[in-house]
Amino acid sequence: MDCGEGMRAKLTFAMAFLMCGIAPGMLWAREPLYAGTAMAPQVKDYLSEEEADKIREARLPDAKVKLFLNFAADRLKKFQYELDRTSPEYHKDETLNGLLNAYSGCIDDAADVISLSMEKQEDIRAGVKDMQARAKVFLTTLKGIQAKGTNIEAYKETLDDAIEGTQDALQDIQNDLKEMTPPPTRRPQS
Repeated sequence: MDCGEGMRAKLTFAMAFLMCGIAPGMLWAREPLYAGTAMAPQVKDYLSEEEADKIREARLPDAKVKLFLNFAADRLKKFQYELDRTSPEYHKDETLNGLLNAYSGCIDDAADVISLSMEKQEDIRAGVKDMQARAKVFLTTLKGIQAKGTNIEAYKETLDDAIEGTQDALQDIQNDLKEMTPPPTRRPQS
């Protein structure tokens, strides 16, 4: 059965209408077309867009670790500032917990980058050293906050998680270093 010329025109018009109705939404959508699929890039809710861009742009694992540790230090510094702040008209408890959660996320991501790099046998020595040194300082700071105990009931659980997460990250690095195969040795040439 052959469709008439009028029917073909109507089908063509309907297809064009559908394409015009769908395509603009696809072109100007804020989320990528592959959002919700396995290909979608992970967006960390504790990183600003600028910070997330810096992480994406960093090519070497050492640079990513350094960035995550810088962001963790920033969250910890902001936490200490907010802890000492005495303004009654904002949600201090939520802010403190949010900053500690963001700190923990940065530490976890730094540890993940290190572990993945070690699995791939990439050179991550600078990142490991940076993580070991800075995480120890972070632990001292967190334990100092815990000992000070200023309004600790509001954020105790999150603080405990941050301390535990930092200790776990350090322990994971130690375990990964033990399991890591040594680099190949060069034989002297005769």
